[in-house]
Parts: sequence; C-alpha cells; structure tokens
Amino acid sequence: MISSITSTAGALFQALDPSQQDPRGNRNTVDATSPATAAGTDPAAEPELSAQTTDNEPAETSAGGLTSEEQVVVAELQQTDRKVRAHEQAHLAAAGGLARGVSFTFVTGPDGQQYAVGGEVSIDTSPVSGDPQATIQKAQQIRAAANAPANPSGQDRAVAAQASGMEQAARQELAAEQNAELEGQRRTQLVQQNGQAQAGAFSQPSASSQIGQFLSLIA
Repeated sequence: MISSITSTAGALFQALDPSQQDPRGNRNTVDATSPATAAGTDPAAEPELSAQTTDNEPAETSAGGLTSEEQVVVAELQQTDRKVRAHEQAHLAAAGGLARGVSFTFVTGPDGQQYAVGGEVSIDTSPVSGDPQATIQKAQQIRAAANAPANPSGQDRAVAAQASGMEQAARQELAAEQNAELEGQRRTQLVQQNGQAQAGAFSQPSASSQIGQFLSLIA
C-alpha cells in the first residue's frame, strides 16, 4: 500500500491566474493593461488619454524585459520553490528506504522558468506481515517522516495519524503473541513438573520389597 506525503503553496496560485496566459499558452503573466482599461473605461472613447498613457507612461521593465509586477511574481515563485523543495527534502531524509520517489507540480513564471509550487513524496505505509515488532519500527519512521518538515501539511498530519494507528495495532498484536508464548511456556513447565513427580513416585520401592530385602540379609 502506498500513501503520499504532500505539500502545497496555495498563496502562489492566487498570484498566478491560469487565465492570464499568453496566446502560446506557455507562460503565466500578470495583467499589464493600461490604467484606463483596468478602470473599465473604453480606450476608443478616450483616444487622447489612451495615447498619452501609452506614450508618456510606459510600464517599467528590468534588464530582463520584465515589468515591476512580473518581478514581484518571479520573486514569490523563487521563494515558494525553495520552500517546497526543502519541505519534500525533509520528508525524503526522514523516510529513508521507505520513500518511493518524489514529484513536483510546476508553473512557468513570467521569466519563462519552471518553479515548483507543490510536491509529493510517495512512502510505503504497509505493515510488515507476520512481524509486529518490525511494523512498530516502520510506523515510527513513517510518523517521523510525515512530521519532518517545519510546517507539516494536512496530508502530512493524516499520514502521521495513520502511522500511529498502525503502530498501536502492531503493539496489540505483539502483546497477544507474547502472552501466547508465555502461556505455552507455563504449560510446558507444568507438564515437565508433572512428569518428574510421576517418575519419582514410580522409582520409590514398596514397603514389602524393603522387608524382603531385610529378611534376605538376616538369612
């Protein structure tokens, strides 16, 4: 059975509206319309104002050709990318051999670069068949992996709770096995004690035999 530990960056999706893509469909961009259009005014009705806005107040661009608004979005994307990767790396480090891979969700920024905005580490959460002690150790490692990041997500906490439930069930199974083993040992001891008592009784000579031996010695 495979379960997933995930992290997401919801705030970033608010900054990047999927509807704001260029005609090629490969970039998420910020609306950079003129103040007249943004205010809901028809540019055709005020051509002089539109021309003046376009000619005299161009959008500020960086050396890379990004507007100031796009630079803000790129900075947010970079920060989120670092957080997501650190989050998933914490899962991987704690999961060890239980991890079954990591995957990321990417978006394309205004600069054309790919940034991770969500991630998922797949982890084996199945109990160890026939070995409750090993299952307990595995459950503890799963819980540690789920809680490894500084800010576990809701899914992380759900996986941690699942691991705790698996550990509790394994402890109950282990206790039952130990009780059954103790009961078996107790019965074995009783059988051995009874056997020794019976053997001791059979080895004792009878009173008539002892008298006969005595008379034989006198004769």
